Amino acid sequence: MNRRVVITGMGLICGSGNTKEEVWSNLLAARSGVAAIARFDVSAFPVRIASEVKNFDPLKFIEKKEVKKMDPFIHYAVAASQEAMDDSGLRVTDDNSTLIGTYIGSGIGGFGVIEREHEKYLKGGPGKISPFFIPAAIVNLASGQVSIRFGLKGPNSATCTACSTGAHAVGDSFKIIQRGDADAMLCGGAEAAITPMGVGGFAAMRALSTRNDDPEHASRPFDADRDGFVIGEGAGVLILEELDHAKSRGAKIYAEVVGYGMSSDAFHITQPSENGDGAIRVMTNALKDAGVEAHEVDYINAHGTSTHYNDKLETMAIKQVFGDSAYSIPVSSTKSMMGHLLGAAGGVEAGVIALALRDQIIPPTANLYKADAECDLDYVPNHSRRRTMKYALSNSFGFGGTNAALLMKRFDGD
Repeated sequence: MNRRVVITGMGLICGSGNTKEEVWSNLLAARSGVAAIARFDVSAFPVRIASEVKNFDPLKFIEKKEVKKMDPFIHYAVAASQEAMDDSGLRVTDDNSTLIGTYIGSGIGGFGVIEREHEKYLKGGPGKISPFFIPAAIVNLASGQVSIRFGLKGPNSATCTACSTGAHAVGDSFKIIQRGDADAMLCGGAEAAITPMGVGGFAAMRALSTRNDDPEHASRPFDADRDGFVIGEGAGVLILEELDHAKSRGAKIYAEVVGYGMSSDAFHITQPSENGDGAIRVMTNALKDAGVEAHEVDYINAHGTSTHYNDKLETMAIKQVFGDSAYSIPVSSTKSMMGHLLGAAGGVEAGVIALALRDQIIPPTANLYKADAECDLDYVPNHSRRRTMKYALSNSFGFGGTNAALLMKRFDGD
């Protein structure tokens, strides 16, 4: 089977906003969500900035007695899923519940609750560990809690592929619907790793920007002065739906998912392959899956982390895949404003390209002021741009060399 799959709902939460439209308007205005970390004392840390979710109240979405049973990454997943369900108008009934599924991943899972419960253990022994510790922390409980909340009895799974997690969840859900195993899927990623161990661990790797005195300009993908990524958090959940199913209920449609690529670098635990091989193949695979030629792509939402090797090698890979047309395709990194959401990044960025296709406008790469000779494409610096677009591509690359690419098409009603 090769059924067509469209996006009919969306929920986005990150440092740039707590709803999809708030996130989208801030990205288009190049407003940064990065600031000094407010959640814990960072005075002893070499990195003191992040893109934290702000003014978020889980009690707006989750019953009080249930909140304590979940890590914040699950709070974000539930909230984003609620927005997506409300946005789509999808109704779950006894007749359709077995054909609606969940596929929400996390790169790290309940880091915060692990730290909290470990501290309780050290102070008071094993008797102080919460009985809810394990289900609050494990990766698949974001998907599990959403499934339980909405009564979704179709496929229920979760990815854990580092920074490719959200994109893999969306791509796998696309294939589940395409082959007929579900009519609709809630899918994406959630992350809440802005914790002492999370920030400290990435800082120890020297992966993070140390531009502590200028947080809004710290994430600067493709800029010659980039010095690492800024950690973010949140969730991006999409509702994918088989086209005729969506049309039968009069659903609005953001975009159509037409291609999905996967690949592995098989090179290094954290660095991308030195010739861009994995990135080249994952983009090529997504184009092949869709039956779309490289020159037909009108926009690329780059992985664009603001690290030296990623930005250079992603640029190299884009040139290899798109040839002469690479220089005429706008490429931007929205991580410049919302930070890097790790396992949630691919879900949020899939929503970003769907919104870009809906509104025919490209969000910018913020903080791009100084040209890097090795990064010489059109990165849409500092200002959003109107453009007629039919196809848009989103890249996600993860630790361990795991890669995902999603290709979407503007839906014109045919």
